[in-house]
Amino acid sequence: MIEYNRGDVVLVGFIFADETGIKRRPAVIVSSDTYHARRNETIIAAITSRIDRVLPGDHLINGWQGAGLLFPSVATSIIRIIKQGMITRKLGSMTTSDMEAVDDNLRLVLGL
Repeated sequence: MIEYNRGDVVLVGFIFADETGIKRRPAVIVSSDTYHARRNETIIAAITSRIDRVLPGDHLINGWQGAGLLFPSVATSIIRIIKQGMITRKLGSMTTSDMEAVDDNLRLVLGL
């Protein structure tokens, strides 16, 4: 099995919130390396190319090209726990500053 790390941008099958379907989307791994190294699960945050609608908890990714994204994108505060086997492939990695902003936004929305 391929190992993924915190901050990796990956392609996954996202199940719609109303569970009516699945769409392949990019996401960033937000779980710690310790967490997903000892489990079959990984915690991810959804990424969208809808940069016209940045909501509380979202971060406009500055290093979107280095993250392997095709368009300017936003890391959202929509988080999911998925089985590591649901990851299709790695696209790239977030920069340190983008990942710090994602962390700050997750703390804000989770009240940590």
